Amino acid sequence: MSKIARIATSHRGVASVRNQNFDYFLVLDFEATCDRDRKLVPQEIIEFPVLKFNCRTLDVESEFHQYVQPRIYNQLTPFCIELTGIVQDMVENQPNIEETLEKFDEWMKKELLDPGARFSFVTCGDWDLKTMLPSQCQYFKITPRPYFNRWINIKKGFADVTGVFPKGLQPMLQELKIKQIGRHHSGIDDCRNIAAILKSLLEKGYIFSTTGTL
Repeated sequence: MSKIARIATSHRGVASVRNQNFDYFLVLDFEATCDRDRKLVPQEIIEFPVLKFNCRTLDVESEFHQYVQPRIYNQLTPFCIELTGIVQDMVENQPNIEETLEKFDEWMKKELLDPGARFSFVTCGDWDLKTMLPSQCQYFKITPRPYFNRWINIKKGFADVTGVFPKGLQPMLQELKIKQIGRHHSGIDDCRNIAAILKSLLEKGYIFSTTGTL
């Protein structure tokens, strides 16, 4: 049965999500160093937020949120501050990327890494886990955990349901008539908005599957 057929034959609400391929979704949205007129090499993660979303209850059960101190371009540009709302004081004296990944792995062990727990990261696009994290890890010679190697691009699920591939987060919110939480390009706020879209698509009976791998 196709995904669209499953949508059409499912019931709305929690009952419709019981046949999901996963028990939990990890909603992730990095923010990174950037500038208006030049590409920074390397680009470095400065905000690392993840929400643990129960796909049966449709509730966010826990969150991991860490600001990260960049090493190379350690002074945030005015453009980056304007775009993300992250100011210099928010990243000063914070853990670096290695320390943040270790902290996140401890959180994962506490929250999810139990035998039989089925989970997937959910991102808005492929950039976070296909490009951003691998490129930074390669630059600093870090070996990322294997659980980062598979994810769901929520844009593809949205396109399956609506027939339109979205340009970004805000058009999805508008189409689904969801009020935006916080500010766009705040990583934690974007995660909360992605979670709201995720909930809406689940309530429509959509069955998610992995869309990206490394």
